[in-house]
Amino acid sequence: MSKKVAEQLTDMLVQAGIKRIYAVTGDSLNELNDAVRRNPDIKWIHVRHEEAGAYAAAAEAELTGLACCAGSSGPGHVHLINGLYDAHRAGASVLAIASTCATVEFGSGYFQETNTIKLFDDCSYYNQIAATPAQLPRMTQAALQHAIQQKGVSVLGLPGDVSAMEAVENVTADKNYFSKALIRPGDEELQALANLINKHKKVTIFCGIGAADAHDEVVELAALLKAPVGYSFRGKMGIQYENPYEVGMTGLLGLPSAYHAMHESEMVILLGTDFPYTPFIPQDKVLVQIDTRPERLGRRAKLEMGLHGDAKTTLKALFPLLKVKEDDSFLKAQLHIYEKVKDHLHTYVEDKGKKNAIHPEAVAAEIDKLATSDAIFTVDTGMCCVWASRYIQATGKRSMVGSFTHGSMANAMPHAIGAALACPDRQIVAMCGDGGISMLLGDLATIKQYNLPIKIVVFNNRSLGMVKLEMEVAGLPDSETDMVNPEFALVAEAMGIKGITISDPENLESGLQEAFLYNGPVLINVMTDPNALAMPPKIELKMMTGMALSMTKLMLGGKFEEVLDTVKSNYKHLEDLLD
Repeated sequence: MSKKVAEQLTDMLVQAGIKRIYAVTGDSLNELNDAVRRNPDIKWIHVRHEEAGAYAAAAEAELTGLACCAGSSGPGHVHLINGLYDAHRAGASVLAIASTCATVEFGSGYFQETNTIKLFDDCSYYNQIAATPAQLPRMTQAALQHAIQQKGVSVLGLPGDVSAMEAVENVTADKNYFSKALIRPGDEELQALANLINKHKKVTIFCGIGAADAHDEVVELAALLKAPVGYSFRGKMGIQYENPYEVGMTGLLGLPSAYHAMHESEMVILLGTDFPYTPFIPQDKVLVQIDTRPERLGRRAKLEMGLHGDAKTTLKALFPLLKVKEDDSFLKAQLHIYEKVKDHLHTYVEDKGKKNAIHPEAVAAEIDKLATSDAIFTVDTGMCCVWASRYIQATGKRSMVGSFTHGSMANAMPHAIGAALACPDRQIVAMCGDGGISMLLGDLATIKQYNLPIKIVVFNNRSLGMVKLEMEVAGLPDSETDMVNPEFALVAEAMGIKGITISDPENLESGLQEAFLYNGPVLINVMTDPNALAMPPKIELKMMTGMALSMTKLMLGGKFEEVLDTVKSNYKHLEDLLD
């Protein structure tokens, strides 16, 4: 073959449908960079930090099915780690090309030498180094096949010297296979499940991301059983819309209505979810779980039944075996509670706060109104997740990407880069915390370089808000959570991005409208209330005790004004505490 290994690799990536590689080029990656430059069907995206590139690839993979990032030898590929953990735990099919020092230097303690097998072992399904040209095509095909079918990360180690060698023709398949299977439990298990459902009057359905493509079937099941439907954050966009039976989320970011529906029922059906917060799952009810990953069954709760199947196929097979329930009193009661909860959520939307203390709830609600019906939202971990989960509404066309399983800071802005490149015809809104965007601020330059029309909304509360709340609930005074931030709008302007600062709630609507109408990238720095609290769906006595202890310690430490501000900012939550 009259081509280099790097060209052969590039051709295989293109054949698999990969359109771009997110990376910082250099030394051991230069041959691959040059091969990409000469191939019109793939593009090198020059990010400023490899972690941002891994996040961008994770978002693209989540939205389109498969993506690629790369890191040069040593520090370059080490920087990929956090974004790859995020992708792997989210089930995003990402190929990471980890270039290394030359093969002749392996094991010598050479400059920038690392052991990529050990390094990436815990965040990948496939992890090998192609030490010869003959290995490269076989390993590339296998790495891509693992990422596609196991839905996670594959790492291909590529020594710099190998990439420059003459390619060897592959002895096995060059292309990849995107085959999909329908999975459902056996007939006996389905009948047993139907018998269990048929004998319980009060049933609640709880859906995760695994049920997202079974929206219509979930609604049909709820109609048959007169059952309320709750969902996880990752399941929200696929389940909430056009669903007259939905009662919102539960969990740390959730609402009392979903928590109440699950705990007041006789039986809970866990559908396509690996929801990790066991305190929010009622352990004294009849629980059944249906999942495509049978190894997950029962690891969150004591199940009556655990079934292997995908949501859509399993429900379709189950419907003929179910009896229609006529009594809808339980459903009506849960929907009534949900309406009350939604009314309560609008309290902070109607009252937008005060200067330099704008209610973040009002910001999120305004974003929801201005965003297009098919917008893609990327959400930073922490308080931004709270506001997005409660105020951004699903339409059936919208998507939401976040570090929902790995729970990393700094994901929203680089996720938005991948989303904008993968879906140029859709509006991209990044909901960033001031702590999160500060971590990877340099990649604003990437957004400008490729002129990505992302709307970057910074919820600037001058603190690590969620950490502050965690400390207070634990009975600890918050310490080292405050942040002295730069003027983010001016930083954006310095990067060539339009910057807007909103400090007065009276300007919230007009300021966001200006930003959303702007044709290009724009950063909106919103000065939000640093003392806004996100109350969980169930207020435990120990949480109240912890908050009281924390407030007492702050007052004894001379921070009475801060205590007063916290109480004033959250007086409307007192009703929750007393219920």
